[in-house]
Amino acid sequence: MLPRLLRLVPGLLLYGVADAFMIRAAVGVDPWTVFAQGVSVRTGLGIGLLTNLIGLAVLLLWIPLRQRPGIGTVLNILLVGPGIELGLWLLPAPESLWTRVGFFATGLVLLAVASGVYIGAHLGPGPRDGLMTGIHLRFGTPIWVGRTGVEVTVLVVGWILGGDAGLGTLAFALLIGPLCGITLPLFDPVARRNRRERAANRSAPSSESRPGPSPREAAA
Repeated sequence: MLPRLLRLVPGLLLYGVADAFMIRAAVGVDPWTVFAQGVSVRTGLGIGLLTNLIGLAVLLLWIPLRQRPGIGTVLNILLVGPGIELGLWLLPAPESLWTRVGFFATGLVLLAVASGVYIGAHLGPGPRDGLMTGIHLRFGTPIWVGRTGVEVTVLVVGWILGGDAGLGTLAFALLIGPLCGITLPLFDPVARRNRRERAANRSAPSSESRPGPSPREAAA
């Protein structure tokens, strides 16, 4: 358990810092951060605190969906928000467009790395990920349908409230999946083992493809 916690906690804090890079870039952020920014504009509360509160509210939605949180779920709610606030405190607001694009790219890559690190700990999904799987299990809809529906909804609401939706939001939607496809196996020993086993099964000849004994061997 301790080695997995030592992966989980830095991974969640790094996730928050990665979000801070993209927020400072001001070219658009992921849908949930757009939502948090919009609520922040309307309430004056910090984005980090709101990220925690929104995560807690999403966790309450797990109850009718009959999802069970793990320790990773709880720590996700507690640590990502402070990670964002730490990153915003440390990072200056860049002025030139290319610096902002560099900040966004750095944040996107760091977020993919952080996802691989904390998901690889296998101590429970984040509240938003659990919401998607809960919708899938409760209503039988494909996971991508539930995820798309929820994220489009929070994106639109956040943008109406004043959140930063832009080209970075589109880039996030297009690139985070492929990047996590690289980082999850890289930082998750279980995923690496499963990949090796699948590769071994594909390369091993099946019983039907193995050559049978020659007539001389059969006669012997």
